[in-house]
Amino acid sequence: MSINHKPYDQPNSLQRRQVLATAAALGIAPWLLTAFSGQARAATDEGGKPATPQTTSGQRRKLGKLDVFPVGLGCQWRPGAAQGVVNDLYHSTFDRPAAVALIRKAVERGVTLIDTAEVYGPFLSEEIVGEALQGIRDKVAIETKFGMNVDMKTGQRLGGLNSRPEHIRQVVEAQLRRLRTDRIDVLLQHRVDPLVPIEDVAGTVKDLVAEGKVLHFGLSEPGIQTIRRAHAVLPLAVIQNEYSMLYRGPEAQVLPICEELGIGFVSWSPLGMGFLTGTVTADTRFKTGPEMDFRAMVPRFAPEALPANMALVNVVKSWARQKDATPAQLALAWLLAQKPWIVPIPGTTNVAHMEENIGAAEITFTPDELRRLNIQVASVSIRGERLPTAVMQMSNVEAPPKR
Repeated sequence: MSINHKPYDQPNSLQRRQVLATAAALGIAPWLLTAFSGQARAATDEGGKPATPQTTSGQRRKLGKLDVFPVGLGCQWRPGAAQGVVNDLYHSTFDRPAAVALIRKAVERGVTLIDTAEVYGPFLSEEIVGEALQGIRDKVAIETKFGMNVDMKTGQRLGGLNSRPEHIRQVVEAQLRRLRTDRIDVLLQHRVDPLVPIEDVAGTVKDLVAEGKVLHFGLSEPGIQTIRRAHAVLPLAVIQNEYSMLYRGPEAQVLPICEELGIGFVSWSPLGMGFLTGTVTADTRFKTGPEMDFRAMVPRFAPEALPANMALVNVVKSWARQKDATPAQLALAWLLAQKPWIVPIPGTTNVAHMEENIGAAEITFTPDELRRLNIQVASVSIRGERLPTAVMQMSNVEAPPKR
């Protein structure tokens, strides 16, 4: 499946405030007019001479053989305390109709990769995605995941992982029903199951591909050798790992193997769980209790870690001012500039934030700008682990050998 997206026609630039004012007057999404101005700024320098070549997102990204818009949408939601209320992991709340409207608006604005998972809810996020995509299903690629141990009938989380072949088949059939579709564009193993050989997992997905129920295969947070073994059975389209200015772990081994094997990379938490948007301060404290903000459990957001980590936010804000962008756009544009086959999937409950995120696809860096920005990002030493210990233990796992 190939999702096409037309390049923008981009006239001369306006100052950011003028752009936003014009957008408001015309009822046009602000990111669209900002996008109009970006290419013109890249074409010439301030003296009107041809500018240094830019490092930019381009208009499409290749994940294996799948072409998508540079910025996707992550749909990771759970039921709220009241009927019909939907929460994300960071204590933002809206209702189900608003969630449906958000997805439809994203597609209208050009987003072509929608990411979700069985365990998000559980089931709720897939149900919302399925509802939202009625009538526009062929405009997007749906990416969803299996592998967590969830009761198929009740949605109860049973703990641990389950990638047994028979379970994968049951999960996919249920996902197709919830998503109201006849195929899953990208099916990911959510985490590597330490009890099931990856050859059995990949072989099962390969059968589902042959049946037309799945089009592409991927892994999330896998061990390096597991990537090679899975790819040998069924070529992988996607590796999905956490990656952002706040956590650069994939650069050491995962990105090189993706480049070697022609695998696309989807970045989850590309805004560092909201940290890189500039809305978190050194004094921020996160909600605990029944509807806990996930960041309350994350070591890098602990009170003793935040003051030191704010140095990175200062870098982002400084560069955002230079590039006439928001901090979120700058952070996403940095990701896009690292490799032409990286696609971030920021999640949000806010349409304006979704449109802002899309605008990152038009921000450019000269090679020298990117070099200097990378140096500044690397100079900040981040305090605290990226995830709670129990979650970390499910990353970089190698599947058992096939016997």
